[in-house]
Amino acid sequence: MEHFDVLIIGAGLSGIGAGAHLRMECPDKSFAILEGREAMGGTWDLFRYPGVRSDSDMYTLGYSFRPWSDPKAIANGPSILEYIRDTAREFDLDKEIRHGHRITRAEWSSEKAQWTVSVISPHVSNGSADSEPSSSDKTISASDSAAKQLTCSFLYLCTGYYEYESGYTPDWPGLNTFRGTIIHPQKWPENLDYSGNNVLVIGSGATAVTLVPAMAEIAKHVTMLQRSPTYIVTMPSEDKIANALRRLLPAKAAYAATRWKNVLRQMFFYELSKKRPSMMKNLIAKGVKNEIGEEQLEKHFRPKYNPWDQRLCVVPDSDLFKSIREEKASIVTGEIESFTETGVRLTNGEQLDADIIVTATGLRLKIMAGMTLAVDGETVELSKKLAYKGMMYNDVPNLAQAFGYTNASWTLKCDLTSEYVCRLIHHMDAHGYSSCTPRLNDPTVTPEPALDFNSGYVLRALNDIPSQGSKHPWRLNQNYFKDVRMLRRGRLDDGTMEFR
Repeated sequence: MEHFDVLIIGAGLSGIGAGAHLRMECPDKSFAILEGREAMGGTWDLFRYPGVRSDSDMYTLGYSFRPWSDPKAIANGPSILEYIRDTAREFDLDKEIRHGHRITRAEWSSEKAQWTVSVISPHVSNGSADSEPSSSDKTISASDSAAKQLTCSFLYLCTGYYEYESGYTPDWPGLNTFRGTIIHPQKWPENLDYSGNNVLVIGSGATAVTLVPAMAEIAKHVTMLQRSPTYIVTMPSEDKIANALRRLLPAKAAYAATRWKNVLRQMFFYELSKKRPSMMKNLIAKGVKNEIGEEQLEKHFRPKYNPWDQRLCVVPDSDLFKSIREEKASIVTGEIESFTETGVRLTNGEQLDADIIVTATGLRLKIMAGMTLAVDGETVELSKKLAYKGMMYNDVPNLAQAFGYTNASWTLKCDLTSEYVCRLIHHMDAHGYSSCTPRLNDPTVTPEPALDFNSGYVLRALNDIPSQGSKHPWRLNQNYFKDVRMLRRGRLDDGTMEFR
């Protein structure tokens, strides 16, 4: 049975970052990256819908240790995927990735101080980790795969937060009566020809506002049907200050300066949203009014919730508003009563006809890619666990999970998490420890929902995911500055972490 010092689960943005941190900070440690799909890249390889892009700037979504050099700050999916692949090549991570290796169970033994990980994979017959990926969309199931086990001293989960197999689609009445094509963006078909077609995009989140202007370029018309409005802000796809700094400063210095500039900007507007929501509402509304006028603003862009109760949607270079002004796209606000043969009928009686319907209706939250955890033979019930420093769980030894911010770029927190994991490993080595376990010893700590968003995908999963605690270190900061102090510089032996 193969043993590693660290097993990283997932070869997406977080997993490749974790591997690079281990290369830099723990060069003497053995590790492997297990990836359930047949290609690296995670989200940025999975999603292939038109216009797919980041809704965070790449100076904060990019890795802290590897400057983003493209002029575009709001980057498209293929550019981000290439950035991930280039990072893997730069840190020689390709040889550590085992494609098509899906973990089903991980069991900790206190006696052995190690995890035993059960994996299913089509590549295990010859024990090879080097099989060449054949199709990034192929899924690995137990029926066509063999099983094996690996062991590791530390388990680092970089699996993201949603189910890759399928997205969320409501069970609308009459769904099967529609005679056209229905697509979920997570399963976008190759070579779909939608030119000259009427397209109906159901949804109002980040995916919908990306799809609408992209499809409107060649479709006959694109209609975005939203049940309720979302806050939408526009920003330039290129960061002029960042590009100017890159001309004046060395690449790493320019990148660091831009990264901190954007972190400060994100935090300022988030705090403004929480402390002065009416002011933020007016700022966003003024921007929309300037783009498409007061009538459209009042009909379709006045959400009933406060900014950052759900994530704000970013549109680069006003592309969504431009497509509306040019009448290539339009927005309808209403609720679906049922699907019909030619489209959908709304509760107000309005009929929306379409040749293609895209259900941009969200994700299914799935922590740890659905794997089962057990500690000394007892199954871990994640819904009963508290998150320690936003990355570990009470009474679960030698395990961390990369989980990004909801109010800022994902990678900001994941970079800090990887740094913390490396610090933990060094600390255990220096003191001869074989395990580290967060213990909930404070009886005054009470559980609270881990996420304070009211987005549908969050509300559907709150009862199944770990909680946060009412006080430090069990409370999620959602604040980069606080996390820098806690994770990069804070004490490891803090009275909550038990070392043995």
